[in-house]
Amino acid sequence: MERRSYGTAVSVPLTMDEAEPIVRNALANQGFGVLTEIDVAATLKAKLDIDRAGYKILGACNPNLAAQALDHDEDIGLLLPCNVIMIDKGGSTLVMAVDPGAMLAASSAEGLGPLAEEAAVRLDKALGHIVAKAAE
Repeated sequence: MERRSYGTAVSVPLTMDEAEPIVRNALANQGFGVLTEIDVAATLKAKLDIDRAGYKILGACNPNLAAQALDHDEDIGLLLPCNVIMIDKGGSTLVMAVDPGAMLAASSAEGLGPLAEEAAVRLDKALGHIVAKAAE
């Protein structure tokens, strides 16, 4: 796993079509459902006639963590859900999960650190699962 500015990344030797069900399953195993899906490449093609490699954003939400965060501070909804991106790298796929702590660093929300840490641990476990499944 590689730590980046906004999250953690892994690269798997799979196409996006092969990686996506593994990504979704890994997130589900950590209690995250995918609430939103944005096919950035398709949107850019449709709206601006720009061709680019596959790029998809999955909005992942762990309902228990989200409920606790919202009970603590309703404004936190502006930072939900946790985004996971998949980028086609021509025969491999880069999968990145946002660092919930990095998102909170931009907010004034106090007391949400433990929830962000738990979400980060779960997202890291999901990324580890993705790498392990891709190696099978």
